[in-house]
Amino acid sequence: MTGSSEDVCVELVYDSDCPNVDQARANLRGALRALGLSMNWNEWRSDDPMIPEHARRRASPTILVNGRDVGGEEAIDGTASCRLYATRTGMSGAPDVETIVAAIRPHS
Repeated sequence: MTGSSEDVCVELVYDSDCPNVDQARANLRGALRALGLSMNWNEWRSDDPMIPEHARRRASPTILVNGRDVGGEEAIDGTASCRLYATRTGMSGAPDVETIVAAIRPHS
Protein backbone atom coordinates (compact mmCIF):
# COMPACT_ATOMS: atom_id res chain seq x y z
CA MET A 1 0.00 0.00 0.00
CA THR A 2 1.36 3.38 -0.92
CA GLY A 3 0.02 6.75 -0.05
CA SER A 4 0.52 9.78 2.07
CA SER A 5 0.22 10.26 5.77
CA GLU A 6 -2.13 13.22 5.32
CA ASP A 7 -5.08 11.32 6.81
CA VAL A 8 -3.13 10.19 9.83
CA CYS A 9 -1.53 12.36 12.49
CA VAL A 10 1.53 10.65 13.98
CA GLU A 11 3.28 12.18 16.98
CA LEU A 12 6.28 11.20 19.08
CA VAL A 13 6.29 12.44 22.67
CA TYR A 14 9.52 12.08 24.61
CA ASP A 15 11.62 13.35 27.50
CA SER A 16 14.88 15.00 26.46
CA ASP A 17 16.92 12.47 28.45
CA CYS A 18 14.99 9.39 27.29
CA PRO A 19 17.38 6.57 26.37
CA ASN A 20 14.75 4.93 24.12
CA VAL A 21 13.68 7.82 21.89
CA ASP A 22 16.19 6.98 19.12
CA GLN A 23 14.85 3.41 18.92
CA ALA A 24 11.28 4.75 18.87
CA ARG A 25 12.20 7.04 15.94
CA ALA A 26 13.89 4.18 14.08
CA ASN A 27 10.87 1.91 14.58
CA LEU A 28 8.52 4.70 13.51
CA ARG A 29 10.56 5.15 10.30
CA GLY A 30 10.39 1.40 9.72
CA ALA A 31 6.61 1.35 10.18
CA LEU A 32 6.02 4.26 7.82
CA ARG A 33 8.35 2.66 5.27
CA ALA A 34 6.51 -0.68 5.57
CA LEU A 35 3.21 1.09 4.90
CA GLY A 36 4.61 3.11 2.00
CA LEU A 37 3.87 6.39 3.77
CA SER A 38 5.91 9.57 3.85
CA MET A 39 8.30 10.09 6.74
CA ASN A 40 6.24 12.85 8.34
CA TRP A 41 5.37 13.10 12.01
CA ASN A 42 5.36 15.69 14.76
CA GLU A 43 7.67 15.47 17.76
CA TRP A 44 6.95 16.94 21.17
CA ARG A 45 9.41 17.19 24.02
CA SER A 46 7.36 16.59 27.15
CA ASP A 47 8.56 19.81 28.81
CA ASP A 48 7.75 21.99 25.77
CA PRO A 49 5.20 24.63 26.83
CA MET A 50 3.64 24.41 23.34
CA ILE A 51 2.86 20.69 23.59
CA PRO A 52 -0.82 20.06 22.76
CA GLU A 53 -3.08 19.00 25.61
CA HIS A 54 -3.67 15.50 24.22
CA ALA A 55 0.09 14.85 24.22
CA ARG A 56 0.71 16.01 27.79
CA ARG A 57 1.44 13.67 30.69
CA ARG A 58 2.74 10.84 28.52
CA ALA A 59 5.50 8.47 29.54
CA SER A 60 8.55 8.50 27.28
CA PRO A 61 8.65 7.55 24.49
CA THR A 62 5.04 7.57 23.37
CA ILE A 63 3.85 7.37 19.77
CA LEU A 64 0.35 8.70 19.15
CA VAL A 65 -1.72 7.99 16.04
CA ASN A 66 -4.59 10.43 15.69
CA GLY A 67 -4.19 11.17 19.39
CA ARG A 68 -4.25 7.52 20.52
CA ASP A 69 -1.29 5.77 22.10
CA VAL A 70 -0.02 2.87 19.95
CA GLY A 71 0.49 0.87 23.15
CA GLY A 72 -2.98 1.59 24.48
CA GLU A 73 -1.80 3.57 27.50
CA GLU A 74 -3.64 6.59 28.85
CA ALA A 75 -1.96 9.81 29.99
CA ILE A 76 -0.24 9.50 33.36
CA ASP A 77 -0.62 11.57 36.49
CA GLY A 78 2.46 13.02 38.08
CA THR A 79 5.99 13.46 36.83
CA ALA A 80 7.67 12.27 33.67
CA SER A 81 8.53 8.62 33.47
CA CYS A 82 9.96 5.98 31.18
CA ARG A 83 7.73 3.27 29.82
CA LEU A 84 7.91 -0.28 28.58
CA TYR A 85 6.12 -1.97 25.69
CA ALA A 86 5.23 -5.65 25.41
CA THR A 87 6.57 -6.97 22.09
CA ARG A 88 6.76 -10.39 20.44
CA THR A 89 10.28 -10.78 21.80
CA GLY A 90 9.68 -9.46 25.32
CA MET A 91 9.63 -6.07 26.97
CA SER A 92 11.15 -3.09 25.17
CA GLY A 93 11.65 0.61 25.85
CA ALA A 94 10.13 1.50 22.46
CA PRO A 95 7.14 0.18 20.52
CA ASP A 96 8.14 -2.29 17.82
CA VAL A 97 7.50 -1.75 14.12
CA GLU A 98 4.58 -4.20 14.11
CA THR A 99 2.76 -2.35 16.90
CA ILE A 100 3.17 0.98 15.12
CA VAL A 101 2.05 -0.48 11.78
CA ALA A 102 -1.05 -1.97 13.42
CA ALA A 103 -1.95 1.43 14.87
CA ILE A 104 -1.41 3.36 11.63
CA ARG A 105 -2.82 0.88 9.08
CA PRO A 106 -6.56 1.55 9.72
CA HIS A 107 -5.98 5.28 9.13
CA SER A 108 -3.75 5.13 6.05
